[in-house]
Amino acid sequence: MTTIDDALARDRAIPDLDWRVFPDLAEFDVFAAPSGGLARVRLGARGGPRVVLVSGVAGSKEDFVLLFPLLAAAGYRVESYDLAGHYGSVNAGPWNLAPPRDHYDYPLFVDDLVAVLDDGEGPAHVLGYSFAGLVAELALVERPDLFASLTLMSAPPATGQVFRGVKHIGPISDMTPHRAAGLILWGIRYNLNRTPPGRIAFVRERMVVTSRACIDDVVALMMQTPDMAGAVARIDVPKLIAVGERDLWPSEQHEEYAAVIGARVKTYATGHAPCESAPHQLARDLLALFQEA
Repeated sequence: MTTIDDALARDRAIPDLDWRVFPDLAEFDVFAAPSGGLARVRLGARGGPRVVLVSGVAGSKEDFVLLFPLLAAAGYRVESYDLAGHYGSVNAGPWNLAPPRDHYDYPLFVDDLVAVLDDGEGPAHVLGYSFAGLVAELALVERPDLFASLTLMSAPPATGQVFRGVKHIGPISDMTPHRAAGLILWGIRYNLNRTPPGRIAFVRERMVVTSRACIDDVVALMMQTPDMAGAVARIDVPKLIAVGERDLWPSEQHEEYAAVIGARVKTYATGHAPCESAPHQLARDLLALFQEA
């Protein structure tokens, strides 16, 4: 991982794999978050600097299987968890709050992330993937003391109805959240991104478990994203925007958002999920960011 060519070559050599399998020394537990039990996995030396990887809508901790050993080998304590309503955390939700609420909302996801970050020593390096990037930004504004750095991986570089900025479908994206969520899930289920057999098999398995009501609520939240760029910009931690050339949002939008919040940008020859197809390049750039912090 010492040069761009080495990382690129390693990424190109990634075989198809079973995405449910973490390294042998991975530790699994269920974290007691405000919304309920969150399925969590951790790897790396206890007491090492923490890295918290947060998956996006319809995702799970398994999205980072290839990233875990790379960061742990560099001496970091790496962890991830399934968002409430997702995969292993499907029983976590607004009904567990005091008082109970009817829908998943931003405070639920932010409070869960803050609780995870509080469950450890010192500030953590946080990566938020897609929707979780929005959650991570809100958590940063609320509790900057918990962050050593912030990475937004393929997070919406917009406010309000963020799907309006998506390539190709933006002009037709003003629809009900339920219908928009259905289109997103349809695209995932029918593998429009042409992901390898092992990956799409796991994704389809995960979709059966994840709560559709939660996905609808998350899509609705993304259609009313608050403007937090100014507040994020004022917080002095190293920031990185990591995206693929074929991300949902155009590169120009990511670059403009990076300029506003004071982040560097790293772009990879991939799509919406650099953690899947460019983990060595991503790990190289994350480690450089961590060293700066």
